[in-house]
Amino acid sequence: MGIAKHPSRLSLPFIDKPYPAILEFLMQRFPKVGMAVWEERILNGKVLDDAGAPITLETPYVPQKRLFYYREVAEEPLIPLQEKILFQNDELLVACKPPFLPVTPSGPYVNECLLNRLRRKTGNSSLVPLHRIDRETSGLVLFSMNKETRGLYGGLFLSGTIEKTYEALSEVSFCPESKDWTVENRLVDDDIWFRSKVVPGVVNARSRIKRVSCRDNKAHFLLYPITGKKHQLRVHMSGLGFRIMHDRYYPELLDKQEDNLSNPLQLIARRVKFTDPVCGEIMEFESDRQLLF
Repeated sequence: MGIAKHPSRLSLPFIDKPYPAILEFLMQRFPKVGMAVWEERILNGKVLDDAGAPITLETPYVPQKRLFYYREVAEEPLIPLQEKILFQNDELLVACKPPFLPVTPSGPYVNECLLNRLRRKTGNSSLVPLHRIDRETSGLVLFSMNKETRGLYGGLFLSGTIEKTYEALSEVSFCPESKDWTVENRLVDDDIWFRSKVVPGVVNARSRIKRVSCRDNKAHFLLYPITGKKHQLRVHMSGLGFRIMHDRYYPELLDKQEDNLSNPLQLIARRVKFTDPVCGEIMEFESDRQLLF
């Protein structure tokens, strides 16, 4: 069994009264885990409150109350691909993630995630990702090393003052004449919870997309996300008619299959550039991962 060495946290959201029992809320929030598993965890003292005390089945639901628990999976897949630390100081760590490795614990992955691998390497249990990229995507991920300055670096993403560049490949039957697109639309969670979809309404997702070249029925693109919605680049590329190679989610959801390590999603978080909010220097990092072009 895989058991997380670090706790996951969950804040109880504001919802309409009458409030549910915490057990009922956990079952609704994590339907794949199931009521029996959550009940067992609570009875065994594995779900804790802010003070570190075990909750009970009678603990009342209080909005914004935080719960802590250790994720457990019966069998955790091992991912035989390695990350690389590109930069590290007292405030910031920049890593290059391989495909198929999640940034944080999710699904069947507890200790096999970038965060927990880097915590083990650095010995820093306070390490926290400043942003996320998809499990299938490879490339750069930034982490805060120091909780005292974490908000300064997180502000780079909230304010959009960090420049991010991705690269992607798409299979094409002909080389498109256009070279530049700006995509603006509204993305929300799909009915299939792990996907996103475009709906009418106020724009909340923006990307610039540039075609670089074509060769052997493949088109090479540079992608510049202006916002950071879930699966934004995959949806925007698909919407233009350019399915990213080996994308199993867009434009249509393909049947579930084992990860093919030799054919990863052809999407790389290539570069980041920003002014360091602590030292004031311009920082720029680039992944050395390669597309199959």
